[in-house]
Amino acid sequence: MSSLRRHDPSPALPPLEDDDLLSEILLRLPPQPSSLPRASLVCKRWRGIVSDPGFCRRHRRNPPLLGFFQVDNGFSFVPSLKAPDRVSPERFSLQHEDRDGHFVSFGCRHGLVLVFLGKRLELLVWDPVTGEQHRIAFPPGFDMDEYSISGAVLRSAGDVNHFQVALVGSSERQITQAVAYVYSSESGIWGILITTPLQSEDRTMISMTQPAVLAGGSLYWLLAGSSVGILEFDMDRQRLTVIPMPVNDLRFFQLSLIRADGGGIGLLVLSGFSTQFWNRRANSDGVASWVLGRTIGNDQLLHLEAEEMGSQIILGFAEENNVVLLWTIDGLVMLQVESLQFEKVLGTNIITYYHSFESVYTAG
Repeated sequence: MSSLRRHDPSPALPPLEDDDLLSEILLRLPPQPSSLPRASLVCKRWRGIVSDPGFCRRHRRNPPLLGFFQVDNGFSFVPSLKAPDRVSPERFSLQHEDRDGHFVSFGCRHGLVLVFLGKRLELLVWDPVTGEQHRIAFPPGFDMDEYSISGAVLRSAGDVNHFQVALVGSSERQITQAVAYVYSSESGIWGILITTPLQSEDRTMISMTQPAVLAGGSLYWLLAGSSVGILEFDMDRQRLTVIPMPVNDLRFFQLSLIRADGGGIGLLVLSGFSTQFWNRRANSDGVASWVLGRTIGNDQLLHLEAEEMGSQIILGFAEENNVVLLWTIDGLVMLQVESLQFEKVLGTNIITYYHSFESVYTAG
């Protein structure tokens, strides 16, 4: 009779010798510019993991706020991180041949910047980290004399090779309406024209000072003019909708679209003495409405003295980090919406709008 031998399974590798497990550990490093270079110095094997394109794509999911582009001051970069993570302003300097023409930034998202080149009637998609630039001609039949315009750039989830551009406009010529087109870099063409009516009988424009906010699969723009509202563009359904404000007549308040609890859209309303945080939520029947979350006095929120009340101005928003950029009497400060923590960025008396740049960037 032959005896049966029991084969013991091979012993498990120690955690730091298992590439898959080590990759998961390294993914939990903070996505600051200095983190991966430091990890790559440990050994050749660690360097190979952190430089793998698949690892880099996964590490992009929680991008830090690297800084802000000044919209009205030569489009210069203002870093928001401290050393060793600080990115020098010269590192993110846009170089192209027609900077002296009509040049308008439409905002940043997913490590890309969208710029309108009015002289050429083109859109420029720029990756400041790699330096790559893509030029896109306006969709056929889009009359620049008829529309006030804005736009947004975004990547599909997990796709770092392709992007989409949403171009929106409002018209008061024949029919008061908002329009939208979507461009895909994968196909290289614009989609069909999408429209929705605007109810205001007076001039209503898409805000040029505050870029779109992406929340829950939709892009949102503030509407400015006699009738303030929010323009929603559902990217999945390719549908435009106008959303009313939570309360009437907010024209004389400071407003910022924010990301609400649960990933939907929210609204920050800043008055001289207090700040309101509104959330837009759907009920069990799918009907959405505004819900007031918090109301906080500005003396508690921004630590302002009584004589400093009313001096604050909203100048930007970083959607991935849910941070509002404000000018106060002390200069630029960042306010994190969930934690309500604030941090001073820059001491300045210059008031200009800023577009936030959030991206994974490896120092050196």
